[in-house]
Amino acid sequence: CSRAKDVTMPAKLPVNFFSTRSPVIDLFRGQLDYADQLRQDSEIVLYFFYAPWCGQSIAAREEIERVASRLSDQVLFVAVNCWWNQGKCRKQKHFFYFPVIHLYHRSFGPIEYKGPMSAVYIEKFVRRVMTPLLYISSRSKLLDFLSNYEPGVVGFFEFNASPQPPGYLTFFTSALHSLKKDYLGTIRFGVVTDKRVAEEISLVHSGSVYLHRHANTSLIYPKDIMNFTAENICKWALENREMLIRWLRPHGGKSLLLNNELKKGPALLIFIPYNPLEEIHPLLDEITKVALEYHKCNRSQAAEPDLQHVGDSDSPAFDSSVTDAHAKFSETFPIAKSPCCNTVVLPQWHSISRTHNVCELCVNQTLGVKPNKVHVPHCNFLEIEAALDSFYLQEHTFFQVISNTIECSNFLSFYSPFSYYTACCRTVNRHFLSFISSEKTIFQTPKVAFSSHGKKDNTQFSIPHIEDRNCFIPDLNISSTNITGLSCRTNKTLNLYLLDSNLFWIYAERLGASRSTHLKEFAAIVDLKEEVHYVLDQNQSLVGPTLENFIKNFSVLYSPLKRHLVDDPSVHFHGEHVVTEVTTNTFHETVFLSAKNVLLLYYAQWCGFCASLNHIFIQLARLLPPDSFTVARIDVTRNDLPWEFMTDRLPTILFFPHQRKEQSVKFPEDFSVNLPNLLKFILHHSSLSSSEPCTKECLHKESVLQQGHISHLEREIQKLRSEISALHQAHDQLEAQLSEARREEQRLQQQKHTLEKQHKTLQLHSDQLQATYDQKNQELLEMAEKLQELADASENLLKENALLRILVASRGGKLQSKDEIKESLQSEQTLSEDNDISLSTATAALEEKRIDNIDTIETEHSSGNRTE
Repeated sequence: CSRAKDVTMPAKLPVNFFSTRSPVIDLFRGQLDYADQLRQDSEIVLYFFYAPWCGQSIAAREEIERVASRLSDQVLFVAVNCWWNQGKCRKQKHFFYFPVIHLYHRSFGPIEYKGPMSAVYIEKFVRRVMTPLLYISSRSKLLDFLSNYEPGVVGFFEFNASPQPPGYLTFFTSALHSLKKDYLGTIRFGVVTDKRVAEEISLVHSGSVYLHRHANTSLIYPKDIMNFTAENICKWALENREMLIRWLRPHGGKSLLLNNELKKGPALLIFIPYNPLEEIHPLLDEITKVALEYHKCNRSQAAEPDLQHVGDSDSPAFDSSVTDAHAKFSETFPIAKSPCCNTVVLPQWHSISRTHNVCELCVNQTLGVKPNKVHVPHCNFLEIEAALDSFYLQEHTFFQVISNTIECSNFLSFYSPFSYYTACCRTVNRHFLSFISSEKTIFQTPKVAFSSHGKKDNTQFSIPHIEDRNCFIPDLNISSTNITGLSCRTNKTLNLYLLDSNLFWIYAERLGASRSTHLKEFAAIVDLKEEVHYVLDQNQSLVGPTLENFIKNFSVLYSPLKRHLVDDPSVHFHGEHVVTEVTTNTFHETVFLSAKNVLLLYYAQWCGFCASLNHIFIQLARLLPPDSFTVARIDVTRNDLPWEFMTDRLPTILFFPHQRKEQSVKFPEDFSVNLPNLLKFILHHSSLSSSEPCTKECLHKESVLQQGHISHLEREIQKLRSEISALHQAHDQLEAQLSEARREEQRLQQQKHTLEKQHKTLQLHSDQLQATYDQKNQELLEMAEKLQELADASENLLKENALLRILVASRGGKLQSKDEIKESLQSEQTLSEDNDISLSTATAALEEKRIDNIDTIETEHSSGNRTE
């Protein structure tokens, strides 16, 4: 018999995906050709390609309808079913995912949108496509445009040609190209038409393009090198843009976005609630300000202090003689604006000491006797190396156990008579680095002593360290100098990233954010290289000063930040459990602080072999005495561990003997994990006390050991006394700082009262000006009414004048007709003198009758004139 043919059921006909009342045109049969026809009649078109079975398409349908309800009068929204096999969309398009959004601006496109499928983000992108250029009409708008954290490209075009100036359409198309290449829209394009506004950014010629950068030098498009095309302008802007802060928007699928960014170095991840349609973002402005100060390496406030504060001697720590000498030496040896500095940490004075001598070594350029104008070059690696060599030759100058003063020394350069090296050192206690982490606190002290070439108190020819001018300028804003240019002064440079907490709060929770918080603001520093991450305390508000302190504490040599460890909140402890469950919070207490021997099992819930060991550990816990042994386990997938106790293999068994917890022992991997092997392993490495009596030799060794302990304790006591004295000194310094802060508060209160008085005076002037304005406004209204009356009278006079002209014209016509009649009569009389008497009589009568009529008309006309 013949083989039966395969029978397939045809696919069901598609139905409407959008409602019939929706502003979105739904081409559910995949009519791509009809969609192209619709695009010809609209300026902006949004295509929504979907599959009716796709969950993401169904979720994005409501978001698209919300955007269409707001922009349907300006944008044409078309939805196309690209899944039906009989439709042209399925035959011509081959998408790897759904939904897909394409936008067209006239004939330019498609511009694919790859951002979050949220109505606010889609609407923001559509509006950027609608108006890719922002018109900048004034200087204030230009400043607002350039102060944004996003890179700004400004084009100058004079609209004195028709229809557009040369190059304008090319610049317009380049803005669309940037949206096509970067869906985040990180580059903002603006256009200036006023020549005076363009001169603010050094744009003189029409058709010039300017790229603004905050931390680096701004650029002007090189027309002489690159052709002025839309692709070249977009490529130039993308390659030279400055990314101080970058938005991260994971699309929700499997990707390497976070991994690639975190591999670049330590990252500060900031989660903030963000609405792209809002015009004002105060929190984002504060973060932007912190980022700008952090990356501002060219102009540091510490390197360029405000000289108007030098003469202020209100502070008790201000020494006028030192200040005069400082001003004199600065005039004799001008210091370069941007010296190169390097931090040097001298070795500890004792192996058990916790104090260091921290020195700041700078390469300074001087002009000497000033024979001519000298262009100060930037220092290079060779100068730093020479400065370090000179410093280590005189290292003994600063090597002291405890130093209460800032000691500065100058070393002349062997290569140039116009260069010298400055080193300022002070003893720093590692225990107080969280308190004195900033540069100002490290080097600030009421007592300053300088030395030149190893000679102390010789301030006649010494120049203070460039960063120590803050000691002489008490009114200097120290908070800004600490963060300004910090990215260039530390090896732990941070990359700043922003994430929308409304969309990606799950990432914040994985990093340690609280799930119960209502304010979704969070910040964390992740360092993949060191395998650590730090979390900003959520009890602190996420503002600029808090972020600055967070960054500074991370950047110092000995960071006071505490590493964040993820704990398992679902673990509940019960007293009857023979195997103790350990978490991140109880690790040190259970393992290190316990007076027992601890056997710890590293496991994971997905590890099948780990689960097979549960009955062995339960039996082991029941056999071992509970007073001397603890059997515990920890889930490494739900808890973080200190780096020295991490493992890359499961299961892993570690044994921590009593009194030697730092000497943990790992169970051999080549041994099978069973009860006898575990017991042998524990008994071999345990520290159970022996019951045998101690001999004389044992007693002698014990006495020697006790004497060693006593001497060690005496050294520890001596060290503690020195640290206590250091504590007293730090306390005195803190008291001085507090008193200075109180005086500063009093000064600010006085300024506040002065400003309040000035405000009242200005308010009084404002009221007077308002009264004057109202009076002048009333006078102007009265004057307008009088002018209106004059206009009405003038209009009546014009009408009367027109009537008079008409009457004069009619009067002139009548007089002319009268003269013509008289002339005709005289001629008739001359020609008909020989006629009969009857004809002359009739003629005379007729003439009299006409004359009477004319007189009657004249009389009426004259009487009419008199009446007028």
